[in-house]
Amino acid sequence: MSHSTYNIKWHDTAYGLFDLLEVEQPPVERKPLKDKVKASQLLSRLYIKYIQNFRNMEECYDQIVHPQKRRVLRHCLDGVMGRILELKNELVNLEFSEFQFLDDLILDMKLTPDKLEIPVPHYFMHGESAGPLIDRDKRLAAMLAKMTPAEKTAGAADKEGSKMSLEEAIRLVQVHERARQGRLRARFMKEIRTQEERERMQQLRGAPTLDPDIAATRIQKIFRGFSQRRKTQEMREEELIFLGMVAKPSSDATKAKAAQLERSEKTKNNRRLLQDQFENEYQSALVTVKDKLRDVEGPDMRETMQDQIRQWFLEVRDSTGKFPDYPTEEEGGSASIFQAVSETGEPIARPESGKKKKGKKGKKGKKDKKEKKGKGKKGKGKKGKGDEEEDPGWKMPPSLFTVTVAEGCHDYRNLWELKDEAANFQQKHDAELIKESKRSELEVEIRQQVDEVMRDELAKLKLAIDKEKKAKGGKKKGGKKKKGKGKKGKKGKKGKKEKDLTPDRTIDSLYEELVQEGVLIRPAKTQIADFLGDYSFLGTTLRSVNIEPMPSLSDIRRVIMEYCILPLGSQAVHEKAPHIKSVALIGPRGTGKRMLVNAVCTETGANLFDLSPANLAGKFTGKAGTALIIHKVFKVARALPPSVVYIGDCDKSFMKKIPKGDALDCKRFKKELPKVLKILKPEDRVLIMGATKTPFAADVKPFCTMYQRMVLIPRPDYASRRIIWKSTIEKCNGRVSPQLDLSCLAKISDGYTPGHLATASQSVLNERRITQLHKRPLEATEFIPPLARLDPIYKEEEVAFKTWFEKTPLGKKRLKALKGDDEEDGGGKGKKGKGKKKGKGKKKKK
Repeated sequence: MSHSTYNIKWHDTAYGLFDLLEVEQPPVERKPLKDKVKASQLLSRLYIKYIQNFRNMEECYDQIVHPQKRRVLRHCLDGVMGRILELKNELVNLEFSEFQFLDDLILDMKLTPDKLEIPVPHYFMHGESAGPLIDRDKRLAAMLAKMTPAEKTAGAADKEGSKMSLEEAIRLVQVHERARQGRLRARFMKEIRTQEERERMQQLRGAPTLDPDIAATRIQKIFRGFSQRRKTQEMREEELIFLGMVAKPSSDATKAKAAQLERSEKTKNNRRLLQDQFENEYQSALVTVKDKLRDVEGPDMRETMQDQIRQWFLEVRDSTGKFPDYPTEEEGGSASIFQAVSETGEPIARPESGKKKKGKKGKKGKKDKKEKKGKGKKGKGKKGKGDEEEDPGWKMPPSLFTVTVAEGCHDYRNLWELKDEAANFQQKHDAELIKESKRSELEVEIRQQVDEVMRDELAKLKLAIDKEKKAKGGKKKGGKKKKGKGKKGKKGKKGKKEKDLTPDRTIDSLYEELVQEGVLIRPAKTQIADFLGDYSFLGTTLRSVNIEPMPSLSDIRRVIMEYCILPLGSQAVHEKAPHIKSVALIGPRGTGKRMLVNAVCTETGANLFDLSPANLAGKFTGKAGTALIIHKVFKVARALPPSVVYIGDCDKSFMKKIPKGDALDCKRFKKELPKVLKILKPEDRVLIMGATKTPFAADVKPFCTMYQRMVLIPRPDYASRRIIWKSTIEKCNGRVSPQLDLSCLAKISDGYTPGHLATASQSVLNERRITQLHKRPLEATEFIPPLARLDPIYKEEEVAFKTWFEKTPLGKKRLKALKGDDEEDGGGKGKKGKGKKKGKGKKKKK
């Protein structure tokens, strides 16, 4: 698409965001909503609209090549991304559920489920900041490549006791070779015997005596049946294509469409190359334009500033009788003078001390606090007298990102909406805008130089004219300094600093050590889109009858995007968005927990540290060793963001009962890991991701304290299984033909996880079967035997996961909210029940 297409899309998105900001920040303050359903619908609509705008803005940022426009877009894109995360957090707090079922709103807004998919911003791994991440990945690959031979020799040395001798190896090879030859000989002899038997039977039958007419009739019958069946099959396929139930076979039209899509992808890639080229030109222009401004406008700026400051000296001396004190660098230097003059219109002498004013303010502050406390006590008294306090209702909380979104939209309106770019067809940088921005930077630099000169000039003036006043002022200043020192002493109380257990080690040496120990590993290259699953339209229907539905795999994908990928990918978003330090992935075996961890690392370029009990068995033993490895991991993770700390079988660290003979020493991280959560700040792009298939074994309270968010991954539903079957068969080099009934496969594989389906596909599609596909297409019956050999996930096990989740803090709140709704619906019944109990009590008394 052309530059103008993306400019129009940006225009529509900017004004769409203006409309959303008006809804969020109305001129008249919105009354609190007491109905939680209405509040949830308002938030959900905003959430969906922000996702739509985010998709459009991400596409614009990915394809617009103008470097200055991209900066405005990036600023606004981070704001929209952060606002989505804020709305998600508010929805979770309001509904007490990690998953939001928006199918009713999607139908009302006439959208398709794919419009709710949150794309991974392209700049996470392909933008200006992706260079260090790519270099780090190459460095890790080089370290692992060097380390592999050493590992092999070390492994051989460890297993030297069970090493096979040369004679034993030769004997083993001979045995297997003789067995292979025996099998071949037996097969050959069998074929010879069958051939001899066939020839003997032919001799017994004699020559064929069938009449030629009868033979011809039989041949015609068979051929007509074959041709009719083929025609019927063709008619059936045409009917299915007409009804839209089957895709059209590849033709010239579809080939042309595929070629067009290929050309559009090529154009997009070319645009990304142009972005890099124009960005380099823009960076060089920033330097050249600034140097030119310094040479041309710098001397005039310096003279003007000096004249203004000298004039200020004289005006203050005329009004106060003495020269003023020059503002320090911390106070802003001469810029604070001009700001004060511009605001008041009169020269302002800086006050020598503002302690009296501060003291008054402090007293007022204390009074205000006392008044507030008094009011609070009165309020408490009233609450005690009344039966129940009315629910104040839900009110939109303040946002940290709406200001960023508004700034981005206003920058578009002021700078780019009406700008004539007829002469800038290639969309290169605008030199005038660079001049405006660099002029202000240059002014700051020159002002600092002028301030140094004018401070010396003011000191000389004071020495020459006001010697006696300066001496008195020096004594006063000396007294003030002593008081200031006393204040500094009071401020000296600070919290304990984090103890560095490796002060003499560099980050590079720690990084290399963790790689050698197998703690820092390279994640498998997996995209979040590879976690396949379809959207479920039953969520709202089930919730309307107070049944908590299980999320679909599409919901899981969206939640991982919101909790893990978006915050880790952007520093600006991570610092202001709701801070999620740890996420637990909970689900049966084969549901893709490790795959999601790899996808998070791949999409954000994050380091992957493996602190699983199985990986650390026999390493860093003892209390000191445990503290040391935790310190090293999180020191490197914080220094080289983004980072993911993975803990497999995370329930084992919080087990209620340790099994006898536990060689993994699982509980050693129970006290250390919660301490780490306190250290992590919003500036640290570090995420702890745990995975478990047996959360029931863990103690709920410490487990939920450690992991802030719990993502329960269910078995795939029918729609998801159909998509997974198609994808896994194609990945194993299979062909999905009309003879393969995917609907039947999806139906009979109920209870099986994506891991089970992948295993079944791999066992069926071996090399021999792949070579036979052109002769014998795949059929659904071939996949039944390998599936039957696997243990499915039964409904009872899924119910057990659901029951366990209800014991978590969020699950308890959700259950309580559902019970509250039930009580409201059946309030009359409850009263009748109480009446019956009273009646029974009276009968007993009689």
